[in-house]
Amino acid sequence: MTSNNSWGLTPAELRKLRGLKTPHGIQRLLDDMPYHLEDSAWSPRLVLRENTSHCYEGALFAAAALRVIGYPPLILDLEAEHDTDHVIAVYRSPNDGHWGALAKSNYTGCRYREPVYRSLRELVLSYFDTYFNLRGERTLRTFSRPVHMKRFDRLDWMTTEEPVWFVAEYLLTISHSSLITRAQAQRLHRLDGRSFRAGCLERAEKKL
Repeated sequence: MTSNNSWGLTPAELRKLRGLKTPHGIQRLLDDMPYHLEDSAWSPRLVLRENTSHCYEGALFAAAALRVIGYPPLILDLEAEHDTDHVIAVYRSPNDGHWGALAKSNYTGCRYREPVYRSLRELVLSYFDTYFNLRGERTLRTFSRPVHMKRFDRLDWMTTEEPVWFVAEYLLTISHSSLITRAQAQRLHRLDGRSFRAGCLERAEKKL
């Protein structure tokens, strides 16, 4: 899976991204990056330059890196109640077509998923128990369809020096599918203390 297109990336940037080789290689780089808490919307070029990202930037970076190694650049929005949304990059295994995901998160369980899920709903449900707020409430409610990032190529989403809020704004406009019913949501229990602590392991926090 190769491409002759540079998408505006420099030869050095392309070498760096191609060197990641696989989706898991991309995730390893994301995991090695410090998580930052700035209210920013960096392009993949800036993430690569600064070697840090948060959830939204990490998903865009992962989508760009997937594109460079030959996969479609797809992202998907997870929508939460009483919590922040989460954006992930998704891909299908070339071996059997099952779905996996790449993600940057400040919570332990909201990152990588191996490509073993038969549907996107099944993949998204794997995040349910590990998606919680600081009150210990399970907050994941809906998910969007996959968005192919080529729709933003005219805006140079992979390389611009300007904030790429336009992708986040688009995600707010598209339809989302429910994961659970309202009745199920009302019956949910809070996380136990051990699961909460495990999910917050090495969580980055703003310094006072």
